[in-house]
Amino acid sequence: MLCASNFLFTISFNMIMPELPGYLRSLGGAQYIGLIVSLFTLTAGVSRPFSGKLTDTIGRVPIMAFGSLVCFVCGLLYPLVSSVSAFLILRLFHGFSTGFKPTATSAYVADLIPENRRGEALGTLGIALSLGMSSGPPLGSYLAAWFGLNVMFYVSSVFALLSILILVRLKETLSDRERFRPGHLVLQKQDLFEPKVLATFVVMLLLSYSTGAVITLAPDLSDHLGLPNKGIFFAVYTMASLVIRLVASKSSDRYGRVRVLRISALALVVSMILLANANSPTTLLLSAVLFGLAGGMAMPTITAWTVDLSDQDNRGRAIATMYIALEMGIGIGAYTGGWLYAGNIANIAISFYIAALLAAVALVYMTFRKSAAFI
Repeated sequence: MLCASNFLFTISFNMIMPELPGYLRSLGGAQYIGLIVSLFTLTAGVSRPFSGKLTDTIGRVPIMAFGSLVCFVCGLLYPLVSSVSAFLILRLFHGFSTGFKPTATSAYVADLIPENRRGEALGTLGIALSLGMSSGPPLGSYLAAWFGLNVMFYVSSVFALLSILILVRLKETLSDRERFRPGHLVLQKQDLFEPKVLATFVVMLLLSYSTGAVITLAPDLSDHLGLPNKGIFFAVYTMASLVIRLVASKSSDRYGRVRVLRISALALVVSMILLANANSPTTLLLSAVLFGLAGGMAMPTITAWTVDLSDQDNRGRAIATMYIALEMGIGIGAYTGGWLYAGNIANIAISFYIAALLAAVALVYMTFRKSAAFI
């Protein structure tokens, strides 16, 4: 049931992504394309300390439901947007969805699954995520082409609603729950960052820059290279992510988290170099495959690593810390990528070379840093 809810939630906000750059251009905001993802991730990152604290106090299920509720509301509001400023404000609000649901979802899984199968379980959950990511973009582009953007937005809202309906049937796993009160929204210094997971924070920050750059730039690069559906790149990389999760979900449980992450970082370096030099649909899609393999290995592994390093009482805060790094990396990658690109296809390779460099730094960091956190 959790996987089904995760699938519906993921497809809800991913299906609109390939069409948002064109939608923003139609509103007269071509120069703000880099903000489509960066504003979304800004709110997601800012909300992480709140979602971590609330996950550890009022429960996992309510926080997951709130994240899906935001997607539901946003799907209804996009068709009402008529200005660039309103669109950007809505993107800010939409970011609360991924700021809340993934934090509580990962904590829920960690509550259910023993440590020696944690990587496998998170990999299984990631399969649902990959299915949503792979099917969402091409479905969204299809709906937009045949029925219009408004229908695409409304369908995304329906998927989010179905995600909520599944969640209300899940049993809560947090035993000492508290009733929500406004005081829960007051953060203390210790709520902002979990120092025990500093290593995962650094690695996630370095690796996730590439995701922001890819999400922002891949649609225009696909169009430049002659791919008719802007969602094809996203479908290919998420299908590759799905395949690696199916065949290697137990790998980090067997061989160690860091060893698997080193392989992932290396694959990401190669992928970004290929993407920077893509001059045909074949090269573009090959880079998508490697990008998917890297992400499919990295995300469940780094989440399991984060849980390994955290205390059970602060599990939500630890996962929120990891996701703050994710949102920071994606946001910086998206904003920097859009700024460097500036509508000139000749500039598009620069961001991918930066992404390759940062992934290489992560690889070096994991290879040479010696610490108890590296297990």
